Amino acid sequence: MVYTFRFRKELPKSIKDSAPKGSEWIINLAGSGQYRFELVSDAWIKPGEGRVVIKVPDATPAIIAEHALSDEQALLAILRYNRLIDTFLRATCYSLQSHLRTQVKDMGQIEVDELYLGVDRRGVQYVIPVQAKGGKDKLGIVQVRQDVAFCRERFPHLVCRPVAAQFMKDKVVALMELVDDCGKILVANETHFRLVPAGEISSEDLDRYCAAGEDS
Repeated sequence: MVYTFRFRKELPKSIKDSAPKGSEWIINLAGSGQYRFELVSDAWIKPGEGRVVIKVPDATPAIIAEHALSDEQALLAILRYNRLIDTFLRATCYSLQSHLRTQVKDMGQIEVDELYLGVDRRGVQYVIPVQAKGGKDKLGIVQVRQDVAFCRERFPHLVCRPVAAQFMKDKVVALMELVDDCGKILVANETHFRLVPAGEISSEDLDRYCAAGEDS
């Protein structure tokens, strides 16, 4: 029950209504098996609407797409097989472990949906915790905070670049790079991708992507 309200669903109305105007309650870890309520301005991370959608050739093995056990598992597989984290962050990234359960000081046990390590052309190394949610589930700041705390504790010399991924309508995958600004989780970069057969990417699409790249 606690897990559901921390990560997937909004709190009951009676609790929500007790928050001051413009604030929301979240439930944070406060040690092993201990929790505390905290007021924040926004508890959830929402993909933007009306963004340009980038078509990417679908490299997901058909057998994986057919037998994925959940939306979250399917999304993590899509990210992995299509190297969308690499494309999004402009770095070479490698999946280190999925559904990593570990302990964080002053928090207790946490779970990272998938953990990547990456390196860019300058040699800068990154640790990339990924939070993935299906279309009906919500992306919350609680898990992102936990992911960031874990990365800072376990990988102090790597740059932490948390990423949130969510299925949207029309088979669009939204990727958002997040930053922790004094405890406030903000979206620093966002791109929407649609996986399609290679033949569905037209020459006009490619010309448009090239023109956009020249302007960026």
